[in-house]
Parts: sequence; structure tokens; C-alpha cells
Amino acid sequence: MSSAPSPVAHERRTAPADRRWLVLVVVAVAQLMVVLDATIVNIALPSAQRALGFPNSDRQWIVTAYALAFGSLLLVGGRLGDMFNRKWVFITGLIGFALASAVGGAAGSFVVLVTARALQGVFGALLAPSALGTLVSTFQDPVERGRAFGVFGSVAAGGGGIGLILGGLLTQYLSWRYCLFVNLVFAAIAVTGALAYIRTTRPAARPRMDWPGTVLACAGLFLIVFGFSHAETAGWTSALTIGCLVLGPVLLAAFAVAEERTSHPLLPLRVLVDRTRGGSYAAVFISGIAIFGTFLFLTYYLQLVRGERPLTTGLLFLPMIGCILISSNVASIVLLLRVGPRVLISLGMLLGAGGMVYLSRLSATSSYLTGVLPALLILGVGFGMIFAPAINTATTGVRRADSGVASALVNTMQQVGGSIGTSALSTVALTATASYLAAHHTSPLAPAIAATHGYTMAFSVSAGLLGFGCIVSLILLPSRRRLAELRRAAAGPVTTAPGAQAPVAPAPAVVSAHPASAHPASAHPASAQPGFEAIPVALCSCSPVVSPPRESTAAPAILPR
Repeated sequence: MSSAPSPVAHERRTAPADRRWLVLVVVAVAQLMVVLDATIVNIALPSAQRALGFPNSDRQWIVTAYALAFGSLLLVGGRLGDMFNRKWVFITGLIGFALASAVGGAAGSFVVLVTARALQGVFGALLAPSALGTLVSTFQDPVERGRAFGVFGSVAAGGGGIGLILGGLLTQYLSWRYCLFVNLVFAAIAVTGALAYIRTTRPAARPRMDWPGTVLACAGLFLIVFGFSHAETAGWTSALTIGCLVLGPVLLAAFAVAEERTSHPLLPLRVLVDRTRGGSYAAVFISGIAIFGTFLFLTYYLQLVRGERPLTTGLLFLPMIGCILISSNVASIVLLLRVGPRVLISLGMLLGAGGMVYLSRLSATSSYLTGVLPALLILGVGFGMIFAPAINTATTGVRRADSGVASALVNTMQQVGGSIGTSALSTVALTATASYLAAHHTSPLAPAIAATHGYTMAFSVSAGLLGFGCIVSLILLPSRRRLAELRRAAAGPVTTAPGAQAPVAPAPAVVSAHPASAHPASAHPASAQPGFEAIPVALCSCSPVVSPPRESTAAPAILPR
């Protein structure tokens, strides 16, 4: 997520109510386009592979190219929104995303399709932060802001389910290409609305871009993902594989050194080294590896091994999406303050590991009701218990100056984890498939059995990763008491009116993507620490929106600015 708009040169009057809600519609359409693209392409992927004829070893790049570009450039996209006119950054992201989608839909080769997917990720990273920044600057009233963010968060959380159904409909009754062409419709609606209703804001003081840090971070992440992918075809002992997997971490280490020395870091290291936030980011990263692999391999299992049609495949995933939505809201709203993130996230990791172990028992003849559905329900409950509490915990007690980057890192960790996990797990699956075929190539069912064997090996590795994530969560994440201390510290002292009873500190203090740079420190004394919202931009970040605290009659209101 991005930061919110920087201070503007001239204050503008608040837009009329009807204009504000029209801006919400425009932003919600843009957000829906970005979010559903994460799942709509997964459903279309088997059909695209048959049409373009690319091998199994390359198919994961269709997912990875988007996730890697999107995740690694989110922080950059947020900074660009602060540097330039946010309205036109938003429109540029929309147009670029639409053009990249058109190129992908018309692709006649695998290379063109992967390039288009990477460009979608680039413009998505520009679009998503600008969409949130526009929303933040449009709604100033606490009650209206809570409603607006509720709509925005619902679109972000439900977009994945819409993508599954829409992807199945378009692929089955038209063509997989329309899963990309449909973005032209969303973009046209959003661009028209943006030109008509979104106001222009110009930054009074333009922040600087940390270009060395940007190059080092993106290059390091790319080399790690490419190294895992190259191992599929060339093996783990290949010079290029080893070189990428060694040089990638070296570049990330250089990025850390550069961020420590620059006066305008893209990622202040103090955000990462905090134990609470570090544990939360690790939980999101590990879970991102597992859930991206689940969608990819189960999609192929259902369509290619079991022979399900694209629309049916999308519908079969809906129980998992529903469980994520229900579990994330219950975990964040009801359970987080009662049991703390350590218990919730660790239990979610255990449930996720159990669901993966269940999937590792699949065979080529397993039925959906007994072989797949129970695992999807378990995984949905488990992932909901991980993502929402992890997002809230990662952004609790953070400095005002770091609120934007702390929120953005949640989505960055998930997307980067998904891109690395997709590459690594694809390597595991294809290696296991090839080994099985070499030993059992005479059986007529050998291809289907071998493919299933590869998928189950990937599920087993995911189970091990989630088990490791459970241990990490138990060690690093705070207890309920420690979380309460962090929130009280973030809230700061609250001044009460003479003779009035001191109010309870507001909770939860969940940061939004808007940074302190949008509001000068002098305008926000310690006694007026605002409430924040953490908004998901990706499928798995099904975090409920935490509205700002209501105004208290006994004390000065604590208002988001």
C-alpha cells in the first residue's frame, strides 16, 4: 500500500457528498480490477497453456511475473504518488494496466504473455497505492471514512471470489483471452470517472526517490525468483542457478546497507528489525508461499487430472474464499484482543499445515467432496486466522513517519512470498513428476498419476513451511498483554475535559497507508494520535477494515486526518 497524498499547496474545499461517493465508486472499480486479476488468470491458465503450447516448466511464470513486479514495486508506486499529481498517477496506472491486459489477451506466444503480465504488475503497483491515497484524501469525516473504507475493503476481500467465477465464465464460454480483455472495460469506466470526479492535488514539497535502493531491491528479488525457476530445467547444480541464488541475497544485503546510509530510504530498516513487525511480516511471507501454491496446483489438479471445466473449478474454490472472509473477520474483530496474535497466528499456521498434509494424500482418483473440500475449509479458516491478525499486528505501535511503509510491506511480503513460493514449489512439483514418470512410464495412467504426485510433493513442502511458520510465530509474535501495551503506547496520552472521566485508549490502532508526511507533526500533537485503517490490495489479505474510533463526548475527539 502506498502513502497518502503529500501536503498540497492550497487547501481545497471538501467535495460535495455526491462527488465523494462517486469517487469511491471509481476507486472501487479500479481496486476490483487489480484484485480479481490475481485469481481470474489462474482459472484461465490451463487453457492458455494449451493454446500457446508452453511447457509445464514455464507456466508458473504467468503467475510469478505479475506477483514479483507488483510486490517489489509497491513501495516505489507509493512514493511516485507522493512525488507527482496523484490523480494523473492513478489514471496512468489505469491506462497502463489496460494496455498491458490488451497485449496479454492478444498474445501469440508465451514470451509476449509473460511480458504483458509483468507490465500488469508494474502498473498495478502504481495504481493500487494511488487508489488508496485518493480515497484517504477524499473522505475526511470519521463516520463517512469508516463507510468508505468498509466498501473499499469489501471489494478487496471479495474480488478474489469474483475473479474465480468470472474467470471460469469467460474461459468456458468465450476464451481465456477475455480474462485479460475484460480489464479494458473496468479501466474505461474508472478512467472516465477519474477525469470527471477526482480532484487534482499537487505536492507542495516533492519527496526524493531512493533509486539505488530501488534497483538493488528489485534486482535481488528477481535473481532469487529466477534462480528457483531456472532450477526446474537446469537443475540445482547449474552455474546460473547457483549464481542467481547467491547474488540475489548479496544484492538484498547491499540494499540493507544502502538503506541504512541514505537520508531518504525507500524502506527504513527500523520497520523490519522490530520483533513484533518482523514476526508478522514473516507470517505473511510464509503464508503467501503456501496459498499461491495452493491455487496454482489445485487449479491444475482439478482441470487437468479430474477434468473439471473452468467455471466449475472457480466455483469449487469458493468454500475456501468464504472461510477466509468469515475467519478473518472473527479473528480480527472478536479474538485478537482476547487471545493475542501469538495464539491466533500460530493456530492458523497449524491449521494451514494440517490442510496441506490433507492435500498431500490426494490421488488421481480422489473425489472433490472427500479429497479436496475438507482441506479447502481447513485452509480457509487457517489463512483467515493468519492474514487479518498479522496485518493488524504488523501495523500496531508503528511510528507515524513509518505508517505508510509498514502497511505497504504487508502486501509486499505477501506478493514476494507468493512469487518465490510459486517458483520454488513449481520446481519441486516438476522434479517429482519427472522422477515418477521415469520409474512408471509404462502405465496408461502414468501422466495423471505423475502430475498428482508432483502436486502432493508441493503440498508436503508447504505443510513443512507452515509448521516452521508456527514456530516462528510462537517465538516472535507478542502476547495479548504485549499487544495491548503497544496499542496504548501508539495511542499516547489523551487529555480529558475538566471533571470528566479519562477515556479508554482507542483500539485497535491499525495504521493505514497514509504517512506522516501527509500531515505535519505540528498539526498532530501526541494527545491526538489518530486511528488508522489497514486495507488489503491482494486476494489473501482479507483483513476487515478497522474504522476510526467514534468521537467521545467526554474528551476531545481522536480524528483521522
